[in-house]
Amino acid sequence: MRASGHRAVRPRHRQAARKRASPVRKSASPVRKPERDVRKGSQPFIVLTGLSGSGKSQAIRALEDLGYFCVDNLPTTLIPTLAKLSLRAGGDIDKVAIVVDVREGGFLSSFPKIFRKLRAMPRLNPVLIFLEATNVALVRRFSETRRPHPLAPDRSVSEGIREERSRMNLIRALADEIVDTSDMTVHELRQFFMGLSRDRSRARLVITLLSFGFKHGVPLDADLMFDVRCLPNPHFVPGLRRRTGRDRAVVKFMERDPSTRGFMDRLEEYLRYLIPYYVEEGKTYLTIAIGCTGGRHRSVMIAERLRKALADVGLVRVRVKHRDIAHGG
Repeated sequence: MRASGHRAVRPRHRQAARKRASPVRKSASPVRKPERDVRKGSQPFIVLTGLSGSGKSQAIRALEDLGYFCVDNLPTTLIPTLAKLSLRAGGDIDKVAIVVDVREGGFLSSFPKIFRKLRAMPRLNPVLIFLEATNVALVRRFSETRRPHPLAPDRSVSEGIREERSRMNLIRALADEIVDTSDMTVHELRQFFMGLSRDRSRARLVITLLSFGFKHGVPLDADLMFDVRCLPNPHFVPGLRRRTGRDRAVVKFMERDPSTRGFMDRLEEYLRYLIPYYVEEGKTYLTIAIGCTGGRHRSVMIAERLRKALADVGLVRVRVKHRDIAHGG
């Protein structure tokens, strides 16, 4: 997907049209339907379809990260069965997303009738999302992946795209949301689904505070890394050497030093400023690595203090992992 340009999201509804925060390409004229009546307490059931190469794989992964139970390329005849099972699951499956498209032979002929059945189901809130892109963008994506078009295994990609676009017009007309991904990055597509999610308030960022020792190697999965070797080292205090940063004596030793208190205050302030941006971006995991020499004293103490300091940050769950605390000396 491309990073340049603006994304075009064209909402289609069934009663009063509601505004979206996503910018709409100036040349696009949104076609609006009356908004469908969504029953209070109904269960989300997203049906994702569209043109081949329009980004359905990235979209379903984004929905999976948002807590949806996701199924790719589900046979059309099994859609009502999955919907009924999700309603009977007793809370184990509280929101579902599926991908259906021309890969499934009976999709084009049977889907309109099946989708009408979904809309008639009590307690179910089916939403049909249609992804598309310009011919130029689709041809480029097929060229990059070197895969044939599913409707044109022995013909050119352009012929397959034209045929699919024509055959999918009926499905497109049923859609609640039509998303043009021509100029959207993977991150922008993810943002769209975060905004669409009816349960966005439950989205959480899991922060792992990872203490480590530089002499045992730098962690490869760190998103942010802070070096605390500049702080007073309890390793050189005989009574503290065999203790760890979780021991009260080590904590008191480090907190007595003004440099430790100043470092902690500034680091906490910086992370409180930064973390909401990761939440807004839709990131689900953030690893903050804190390193000292051996990974037993200073990094452990700072990680534990940060866990308490960040506990009240909204939409965030904080966990601590001490990678090298068991290493002696």
